Amino acid sequence: MKNTFVSIFFLLILTSTPYLPNTFAQDSPQWSLPEGAKARLGKGSIREIAYSPDGTRLAVASSIGIWIYDAATGEELDLLIGHTRGVRNVSFSPDGNTLASGSSDNTIRLWDVNTGKHLRTFTSQAYGWVLSVAFSPDGHTLASCNGGNLVKGPSLKDRQSIHLWNVTSGELKWALTGYTFRINMVAFSPDGRTLVSGNYDNTVRLWDARTGRSLRTLTGHTDSVNEVAFSPDGNTIASRSRDETIRLWDANTGRHLRTLTGHTVVFSPDGNTLASGSHLWDVNTGRHLRTLTGHIGSIYWGSVLFSPDGNTIAGISREGSVRLWDANTGRHIRTLTGHTYSGHTGYVISVSFNPDENTLATGSEDRTVRLWDANTGRHLRTLTGHTDTVSSVSFSPDGNTLATGSDDYTIRLWDAHTGRHLRTLTGHTGSVHSVSFSPDGNTLATGSWDYTIQLWDSHTGRHLRTLTGHTHWVNSVSFSPDGNTLASGSYDETIRLWDAHTGRHIRTLTGHTFSVYSVSFSPDGNTLASGGGWTDSTIRLWDANTGRHIRTLTGHMNNVSSVSFSPDGNTLATGSKDRTVRLWDANTGRHLRTLTGHTDTVSSVSFSPDGNTLATGSEDSTVLLWEITPTSPEPENIAEDVNDDGVVNIVDLTLVASNFGETGANAADVNGDGIVNIVDLTLVAAAFGNTAAAPFVRSRNSETALTRTDVAAWLKQARKLNLTDPTFQRGLAVLEQLLAALTPKETMLLPNYPNPFNPETWIPYQLAKSTNVHISVYTADGKLVRTLDLGNQDVGIYQSRSRAAYWDGKNAFGESVASGVYFYTLTVGDFTATRKMLIQK
Repeated sequence: MKNTFVSIFFLLILTSTPYLPNTFAQDSPQWSLPEGAKARLGKGSIREIAYSPDGTRLAVASSIGIWIYDAATGEELDLLIGHTRGVRNVSFSPDGNTLASGSSDNTIRLWDVNTGKHLRTFTSQAYGWVLSVAFSPDGHTLASCNGGNLVKGPSLKDRQSIHLWNVTSGELKWALTGYTFRINMVAFSPDGRTLVSGNYDNTVRLWDARTGRSLRTLTGHTDSVNEVAFSPDGNTIASRSRDETIRLWDANTGRHLRTLTGHTVVFSPDGNTLASGSHLWDVNTGRHLRTLTGHIGSIYWGSVLFSPDGNTIAGISREGSVRLWDANTGRHIRTLTGHTYSGHTGYVISVSFNPDENTLATGSEDRTVRLWDANTGRHLRTLTGHTDTVSSVSFSPDGNTLATGSDDYTIRLWDAHTGRHLRTLTGHTGSVHSVSFSPDGNTLATGSWDYTIQLWDSHTGRHLRTLTGHTHWVNSVSFSPDGNTLASGSYDETIRLWDAHTGRHIRTLTGHTFSVYSVSFSPDGNTLASGGGWTDSTIRLWDANTGRHIRTLTGHMNNVSSVSFSPDGNTLATGSKDRTVRLWDANTGRHLRTLTGHTDTVSSVSFSPDGNTLATGSEDSTVLLWEITPTSPEPENIAEDVNDDGVVNIVDLTLVASNFGETGANAADVNGDGIVNIVDLTLVAAAFGNTAAAPFVRSRNSETALTRTDVAAWLKQARKLNLTDPTFQRGLAVLEQLLAALTPKETMLLPNYPNPFNPETWIPYQLAKSTNVHISVYTADGKLVRTLDLGNQDVGIYQSRSRAAYWDGKNAFGESVASGVYFYTLTVGDFTATRKMLIQK
């Protein structure tokens, strides 16, 4: 099942800015659209809200950026974009001029609230998601905490989880060390001398904000403490835990005062009232005062807060909007203008255009299906009935029926025009992750995590047959255009082709090295595209008639979650967990364009029937609509494109190097002088900029990954030639940049791959200086399993399988270890770092 701990968000009616087509509605601006996108459906899921000190503005941390609103009118003032992942928390400086934001991209950004200008970035790459940020009362210091590994055992501690930064200089003042569990939230005392933290180990801790010294630990909660706050006078601390209680403590002695029941913890400015979820309490007596009308459903920290004057409460409602209440009476005042709920409250998992081009369907983790006017972005209706994530949506060829598959093990059929529920199909014993109509609309195929494909009569709902053969989850099913063949992609790393009429297995396609997440036929039925996951992350094209592998497309850096051909068959769109969409020439495999703008996994891609629009659904809770131009004519062959894949990149550079000294006809002889040498290599480097291809060097999948030693030697040889030709000099510059990219500024331990694994894995790392390298593997309780002594290693990136550390899953005695969680520690000099891995057998 997908994670149901859902971020709550609000989705607004699609509107236009002056540069958008007139067809889009005019009641809500399209702020900061990514390049190439013409509209955004939704504004991202809400994680936290914050009032400015003067109470005039509200900042909303969302999955796509930070929205700034006029607190009185609800008018949108700005959208601050820059984080590459969702924003988890926001905090205004005491003077209200600066805003700090913490993100899942492991960075903190400071913004000028008045201009929206980005001021600086604090990077905490080694410590994980930024879970909380807080300004000191004088505004000179910013505290943050990060989501490090949840590691047990005294020898495997997450030692730096709280950081204090100098706001002016950006320098790190100090970091708390030796802490075992993740720290969820930090807050300053009103005098700025003490820092309180809520912790994953069920405790509340007090720290000296000047030295980082631990002052006191408060115990009593029986689950993770997610929120902490000082009262305005600094004498009381409130803490909220996942044990569904709020505890009040004497801040001076640590004595437990009383326990309340609620969902959120925030003090009123006078310190006499505490808001918890939809309830207000008297801090001094613990007496329940009143309930806010219009229930608040979020249990995340920051879901309610008082205005600075104490008269208004702002909160995230169960409906996914920001609401304002009168703090004195509990009366609902208003919902921010234009924020009437019309969208999902969870990840957008699947999108599909109706063949009539006018309707777009979206399926979500929030268990609903939404229908939108594809021309205006107007929300048409919501279809409810599923009791778990809606993982797949698909219109019938005539556009009259919508099929939806869900993690509740069912398929539902709906009238696509009225939204009326027609019938529910039951029979699967696992999540239904894909639904697909046959071209004549008479048959529905469904793929499930119960390892089967089911075929149904789409008119009557009668079960026709079950196709078995896959040995793991079935992630995707797709009919060929003639309706005779059904393709299925599975977590078992295979694609199977079936006779759609008899259910007979035709053939199995192998080649992917991890789960196959998506399969799609080209419009002419001759080509099948498939997307691989995790350590594979490739797109493969197959001859649909013979099963022959045609070519492999590379470029995505994580799961390829969705593949889709344009209606004319010339373009292939692919969406990935790396948050990008790539467009490819379907005939040559040439990379055409990369679309960026989503801040989380792109889970679904779908072309409009006319091929002019691409809809992309993402786990950032939005859908982006992109203007698609026809595939450009095939360019002339480029001599520097040694492997003739349409792009000059690091692979071509490596091919030239591998052919050094060869004479005669050779594709690596770029200048045609009859020998492959350093001149050819430098010319390829110079062509990187001509094709806008970045010299990517850190792909863990590339066995041709270059080393710093290689490039340093090439650069030395090239300089000896002493050529002044501008093209040659440009190649030298690229090689210098490449050398710099291969020279890490810091030593780092990287995630092993594959993970989970069985029976072997590779452990990548990078070194900022030459040193002896040791990697030790431990059990979950800290017992040493195996030490890999790698000897003295030079500065560089050790990431490809030929350079990374290799572990065969055996202990020091050559015995295979048991399934379970293990930890690996890199030790180089005085540097150590630890990560987690999982063996599954």
